[in-house]
Amino acid sequence: MSRTSFILCELRVALPATLQAVEEFSVEFQRRSRALLDKANCFAAELLVREALTNAVLHGSHGDPGKQVRCSLRLKGRCLLIAVEDQGAGFDWRAAWNRKAEFPDDSGRGIEILRKYADRVRFNQRGNVVAMIKRI
Repeated sequence: MSRTSFILCELRVALPATLQAVEEFSVEFQRRSRALLDKANCFAAELLVREALTNAVLHGSHGDPGKQVRCSLRLKGRCLLIAVEDQGAGFDWRAAWNRKAEFPDDSGRGIEILRKYADRVRFNQRGNVVAMIKRI
């Protein structure tokens, strides 16, 4: 017997590449996700979305409000699919994948957060799109 997965919620947005836009979207996402997710999954989902968007703004778009950051969210069955794309040149995610941030560092924790809170993380070849799956 096959199991059908229903899309419970889908959201696609294009944001200006600013931290203010990330904050406003994160607050709205948190408000909406409370109705669909338990507290622990709500926290993890918001953290993943916020971290991926923040990295896209700061590192991909260099905070240029003339650029856009796109985010796609889909809650399907027991999985939350998150994709974030920026208009930047990308980065060598393979070189950064196993790098650990040291205690006094105030940056460099983004990939660690994605690895810890997502069940699956994938980057495109260029390094300007990240896709994550969080099992709910």
